[in-house]
Formats: sequence, C-alpha cells, structure tokens
Amino acid sequence: MTELEIMQRAKMYLDKLANGINPVTDEPVSNDDCINNVRISRCLFYVSDVLRQLIENGGIKEKTQRANKKEFSLTDEDLARYRFEDHPISVSEIAKKINELADDNEMKKFSYKLITTFLIENGFLIEQETVDGKKVKVPTDKGMSIGISREERIGRSGQYHITVYDNDAQQFILDNLKSILNFNN
Repeated sequence: MTELEIMQRAKMYLDKLANGINPVTDEPVSNDDCINNVRISRCLFYVSDVLRQLIENGGIKEKTQRANKKEFSLTDEDLARYRFEDHPISVSEIAKKINELADDNEMKKFSYKLITTFLIENGFLIEQETVDGKKVKVPTDKGMSIGISREERIGRSGQYHITVYDNDAQQFILDNLKSILNFNN
C-alpha cells in the first residue's frame, strides 16, 4: 500500500468517525459515545479536510512550497493605498496594513521586526528591560520627533504600556520602506 493510499484510507476512517459511524463495522455508534461529541466531530472533520488537501497535493506537504516564495516588495502605487488611522497604532498593526497592500500569496510576509530593527539601528528606538525582565522598545528623543510615543492602556491583565506610531511616524516608515527592507537583507 502506498503512502497516498494510506492517507486515503485514514481520511475515509476519519470521515466515518466524524459522522458517528464505526469505520470497521459500518454501524452507527451509540448516541452517548464520545465520538458523537460535537467538538470531537468537528475536530475529526478538520483533520479529514487537512488530509484531503494533502491527498489533492499528491501527498506533498505545503511547507516545501513556501520556501519558494519571493521576497516582499511593494510598488509606489501599492504604498499609495495605505490607509492611515485617526489614532496612533502599534508597529504590528502597521506591518499588518503593509502586508494587506501586497495581496500576494506568493510573497513572503513583511514582519514588524524589520521595522523595529531598522528604528533601533538608526536611533529612533532603544530596547529597555522592565522590572519583570521583559525587553521593550521605547522611543528616543529622535523617535518622538517623528511621531513615536508610549501610551498607557488597560487590557485583560490590567494596565500596560505600548509604543505607538502616529500618522507622521507611519509616513516615515512608508517613506523608508525600501531602506528597511534593504537594511534587513
């Protein structure tokens, strides 16, 4: 039996189990059987779908295909579509908005770490250690001059501080995007 045939059989068993059928006897299982639990059934359907995708791909895992993704890049027209918020946002939100501009599944994702590394190396941010041992990035005077600041927020775990970027800081990042990408390569 080939690896692909084993996957197909496993998928068939999962489908039957997910539908409350004993895959060996083809008889329905009792209603109080754990296999009829909605969460278990959904999990089995999920795994079955993953197997389906793997089977449709000839048994080849997708991860090997990701290695062939091209480097992240944007045109000036793409950058012109960037939409600014009416309040300062985090660097991860900026990276997410930049990734949305690319709209290309064949391209590597743009990471917020590229921005922070560039800003640290150019004196706009410094890394400080908090009392609990965590490392945080805080703006220098140079960083504050382009619109980077710290805000106090309240979350599920209580009060915390976050470094945020106003529209001027976001524009600075967009204006220097090519430098940020080149710096990190």
